[in-house]
Formats: sequence, C-alpha cells, structure tokens
Amino acid sequence: MRFSGWRLAAATVAIGLVGCRSNHNEVVHEVKPSSSPTEARTGVPIDPATTGALEGTVRFTGKSPERLKIDMSQDPVCSATGGENLAEQYVVHDGKLANVYVYVKDGPPAAMMMGQVSPGPVVLDQKGCRYVPHVIALMTGGTVEFRNSDGTMHNIHTMPKDNPGVDVSQGPKGAPERKRFDKPEAMMPVRCNNHPWMNAFINVSATPLFAVTDADGHFEIRGLPPGTYTLAAVHEKMGEQTITVKIASKESAKAEFTYSMK
Repeated sequence: MRFSGWRLAAATVAIGLVGCRSNHNEVVHEVKPSSSPTEARTGVPIDPATTGALEGTVRFTGKSPERLKIDMSQDPVCSATGGENLAEQYVVHDGKLANVYVYVKDGPPAAMMMGQVSPGPVVLDQKGCRYVPHVIALMTGGTVEFRNSDGTMHNIHTMPKDNPGVDVSQGPKGAPERKRFDKPEAMMPVRCNNHPWMNAFINVSATPLFAVTDADGHFEIRGLPPGTYTLAAVHEKMGEQTITVKIASKESAKAEFTYSMK
C-alpha cells in the first residue's frame, strides 16, 4: 500500500524477553489458553502452554500535523451536544501513534489457520457526531454492530475493496445494525453521508492475531505459536510497514514501527 507524498520511515524490531504488564488502557487481542491443546483449522495442534506473546510501540518522528477542530454547525444537534471534535488522522502523544492496525501478515501454518477466538460483534458507535472508536478490527467471519447513540439521523457508508458494501441510515438512537465481514481487508473507510466530517476504518484479519494501537501507541498480541512472523502495521494516511519477528516458545518479543512525514 503506497501513498504519494508520504514516506514511511524504516521500521525496527528488537527481540527480547519482557515481563507481562497490566495496563487497563492498552488494546489487547488475546488468544485465551485452555486446559488442553487446541486445533487450528488445518488440524495442526496448538499447545497454549508453548505459545508466546508480542508487544510493541508505533512511533512517530518529527512534528505531527495539528489536530484541527471540526465545524459541526451544519447540524444543530451535533453542534449542541457533540462537544469539541478534533480530526483523528494523526493522533500522536509523546511521539507515539494511535489508531494503527497491527496484524500478522504471514507466519507458521498453525498461526495462519487459527479459528475465530472472539465471535461476539465489534461495536462501532456514532456518538457526539463522530465514529467511536476511530479504528476497529475483527477476524474474517466476524460481525460489526453499528450503533447510533446520537439524537440525530446518521448514515453508515462503507467503501470496501473486497467485502460487500454497507449503506444504511439509522434514526436518532435507532436500533443497531449488524453486518458480517468475510474477507481480509485493511483500512476499509466508513463515512456518514449526512455528516461529511465523520470517518472511521474497519480492518478484517485472516487470523485472530491482531491489535489496534492505543493512545500511547502501544499494542499487544498474545497466543502466538512459536515461529517466524511477518508483522504489518497500517496507518490510514501513511500506509503499511512490515517487519520480521521471531517468537520463541513461552517467550515474549518486542517490536517497534516508526512513521514519519516529509
């Protein structure tokens, strides 16, 4: 994936042992261990006692673009109840980049053929005349539940490359709409035809091994079978980077991506 006018900085990766940390703000997609080995879709056994973990950071170097305030005055409900609304294309805090989709692009057969771990729907809400969260991710075969928590009419309009499109309207605080996504796809745009400033992105992973960076640019993926992986990071404006990471049995590895602008 390339974007003219932008440059991706070289990604670096450091492998080492790290301790498990508890952070209630972090975005984690975890393969929960069970009392006995599980089976991948190929029948390859996965022993939870041998799986490893991966955590890391997506950094942003240089001066980040200013987050502009969005004028919502065209809709009185939005302007009265939405509060301050800032552009979310570049959310940088202390040199760390939020809203980056991180996923396993290639890896051992046992990992690439893992089945669905979290079958429940992923929620994308319309709240304060913005999509919340700005970036979501789910596995193929999973469902997104679109909600409207606002007191105004919204429209959900996806612009996919590989999945069927969604174009539905929701009345004020209307009933949720659920849609299933069956094909892998990165950074599928979501727009609201009624409010042009509203935008979000849906990511669909071929495996349950993915995450979205939190406000501190942090991500974590657990339950990885031992082996060598191609790890990808995708930003809505600055595109995709990939790095190679080795996961040892029962160990944790660290990974780091760095984005920059001209």
